[in-house]
Amino acid sequence: MITEINFDGLIGPSHNYAGLSRGNIASASNAGDVSQPRAAALQGIEKMRHNIALGLPQGFFMPLDRPDAPWLETLGTSLEAAETHLRAQAWSASSMWAANAATVSPAPDSADGKCHLTVANLVTMPHRSHEWQGTLAQLRLAFADPAFVVHGPVPAPFGDEGAANHMRLCDGHGSAGVEIFVYGVGGGRFPARQHLDASKAIARKHGLDPARTLFIRQSDTAIQGGAFHNDVVAVANERVLFTHETAFENREEAHAQIRAAFPEVEIVEVPASAVSLPEAIKSYLFNAQLVSLPDGGGMGLVLPTEAREMAPVWNWLEDHIAGNGPIRRLLPVDVRQSMANGGGPACLRLRVVADPATVDPRFLADDARLDRIASVVAAHWPEAIAPGDLASPALVNDVRKARAALLAELDLTGLAR
Repeated sequence: MITEINFDGLIGPSHNYAGLSRGNIASASNAGDVSQPRAAALQGIEKMRHNIALGLPQGFFMPLDRPDAPWLETLGTSLEAAETHLRAQAWSASSMWAANAATVSPAPDSADGKCHLTVANLVTMPHRSHEWQGTLAQLRLAFADPAFVVHGPVPAPFGDEGAANHMRLCDGHGSAGVEIFVYGVGGGRFPARQHLDASKAIARKHGLDPARTLFIRQSDTAIQGGAFHNDVVAVANERVLFTHETAFENREEAHAQIRAAFPEVEIVEVPASAVSLPEAIKSYLFNAQLVSLPDGGGMGLVLPTEAREMAPVWNWLEDHIAGNGPIRRLLPVDVRQSMANGGGPACLRLRVVADPATVDPRFLADDARLDRIASVVAAHWPEAIAPGDLASPALVNDVRKARAALLAELDLTGLAR
């Protein structure tokens, strides 16, 4: 039975606020603060429990080995000798944001009838550029069944940041869809992270039908305003595109292209006059999981609690619900530790449309498995990390022991490096 499975990145024991993500306003604003890795991981686990309780299939990915000493060695330095900014980049727990792990094309969309995944190269940001090897190892393990094809990264210098810049419209998750790749163009103070050539390469590798594949430019206004990925200003689910007025460079042309490729689309647009771009970004209104609820429950929006605390955002959402729009339920979740580092609910998950029976069961979540993960987190994850702690050999040892304990608990010790 093909269905949508959300794979969340488990928040790793090295979670810290180094402010490494240029163009990510929340990350920059909280740089230097003391992080709480244990609380962050437990918040992520509760988010997964929340979605399981809604009847949604749920999976997870492991945190990567951090700090990444071999990466520092390629730069001719070590954990002890590295400059502060390089040490912080080696410590980054940013693989927690699984929306950047890969781009996924479900089997109904591909020429060979298989689900294709291309691991993101993340070359634009140094702290993320050394994620793909560890992520690729997990993807190849989790999706080893012949129902999948897992591709290596698009080569540099073509920047690819995964599903955060990819949307899919369809009549149902198991039916053929229209895939939308959103790319940026550089030139401002903040970089455009998704390159058009990378998106086109992925579409070719996945065997997508050109007539059902769109390449749409993200607006410079959104990028320079702090929407470092498209999923900060737009999200799609089945027939619905939920978007901010400023999401696309040429709004009218983009909407026309989408309607021509998928006439059934319902575009739910939030006008800038109701919710400004800064309000949309600060609340992460669009960095939400727009999901199809089981048993005819319509669509729900799993969004951060911060959206409820911002009056223009919450007022617009309540008006939409009252107006009998396609989004029928508002489902706030507390992911404040992730939000403070620049990632909302949608950043934490990768959507994979597949038969759960074809996925390695060690990567699928239920309440019992989440109980086991939570017990490891409670016992081993650091309670707090301050910026100066990244130079501590004791913290290096604690973080590595914590990850090793989790891998052992889940029988995934083959991912030790």
